[in-house]
Amino acid sequence: MAQNFRSQGTQITNSATTLYTAGAFDAVIGLRLANITTAAITVSVWIDDGAVRYIVKDLSIPPASSVEIVQGGAKFVMANTNVLKAQSSAATSADAWVSVVQQIST
Repeated sequence: MAQNFRSQGTQITNSATTLYTAGAFDAVIGLRLANITTAAITVSVWIDDGAVRYIVKDLSIPPASSVEIVQGGAKFVMANTNVLKAQSSAATSADAWVSVVQQIST
């Protein structure tokens, strides 16, 4: 079976922002958050599977810095219709880059 690698960037705001919606059993293999402001911010990232399941909560990111949430071979699997979301402490203050392998199983 061919591997379907996908990635997308999203700007995170101070309200819940959708980063990725799973279409099957998809593996998130990379997640980087970047503070694009000149002040420190906090960011929370979670999966909505009918409830809130935090990946990180109120993670502090210094000004003009980034943090890799999923790295070094780590990954997590999202089931069909699970939604990866994020929220920052300040409006339009962070960018997110998500890399996934789609449909790792059926």
